Amino acid sequence: MQDSTVFENGVKRELEFEDNAIIKELYGQQNTNLKEVENLYGVKIHSRGGKLSFEGEDVEVQSAHKLLKEIYALIEKGYTLNPGDLELASRIVEENDIKLEDIFLDTICVSTRKRIIAPKSLTQKLYIESIRKHDIVFGVGPAGTGKTYLAMAMAVSAFVNKEVNRIILTRPAVEAGEKLGFLPGDLSQKVDPYLRPLLDALFDMLDYDKASRLLEKGAIEVAPLAFMRGRTLNDAFVVLDEAQNTTSMQMKMFLTRLGFSSKAVITGDTTQVDLASDEKSGLLEAEKLIKNINGISFVYFSKHDVVRHPLVRKIIEAYENFS
Repeated sequence: MQDSTVFENGVKRELEFEDNAIIKELYGQQNTNLKEVENLYGVKIHSRGGKLSFEGEDVEVQSAHKLLKEIYALIEKGYTLNPGDLELASRIVEENDIKLEDIFLDTICVSTRKRIIAPKSLTQKLYIESIRKHDIVFGVGPAGTGKTYLAMAMAVSAFVNKEVNRIILTRPAVEAGEKLGFLPGDLSQKVDPYLRPLLDALFDMLDYDKASRLLEKGAIEVAPLAFMRGRTLNDAFVVLDEAQNTTSMQMKMFLTRLGFSSKAVITGDTTQVDLASDEKSGLLEAEKLIKNINGISFVYFSKHDVVRHPLVRKIIEAYENFS
């Protein structure tokens, strides 16, 4: 890859690539990736073979130049571009003095099919590193930031690599654990709607038949939080989702279940507490009581870490401004 720095009044820069196969993926079908970068930075990009010419405001031209140069390096090392990667990568390039490959190539192997999941923001990378280093990690932030998905990916990876003997996925079934009786069906049918998001993520990471067998054997357990009472969870990777809807007693009960050779990741959004007004959120209380205990880590996500549709970030921002 040849990188020239030719300026005309600070508004033009050129970049030349050599590998045609990488160039094809970098540019996208009918140059769709280049057009997206143009829209992201408000610049004009002209392509001729492997040579790109950028025109626009100096800062934007430099950012677009840096983004495509680093994306090329990612593809060169085997990374496959996914929808939304350019927009996510542009945030990292703009906001952090860190190379994209340090984040996008910090991969998690989550199944025997070698399905690869990687962080898409600096906070996600810090989150993964915290899970590797600590036995109890809290991931706190808005919807769409990958808190639960990455926690489950780390759980599956630990199980596949025989670091733990089982995975336990749990969440509070309802606001205060009082309303299951009003739902139709047996206990399994009552709690299924609350646990379904965890199952969906699990089946996204593991082959359906393999995941089903592991669930039947009990190697992977998906259960309401109430089912954790009285247990000691050894050699397990435990994920507690929607932790903002735990009561004080439920959170204490959960945190004291952890046994030897186990990890726990607790995720939640403190702006989405559904408990009754007279109930204190266990997540908010834990944040005050145990945040400074050595071996426990709190990682905070923001709207900048949203990895869903770009509109989700704008919706979160609108609600934040309103609040």
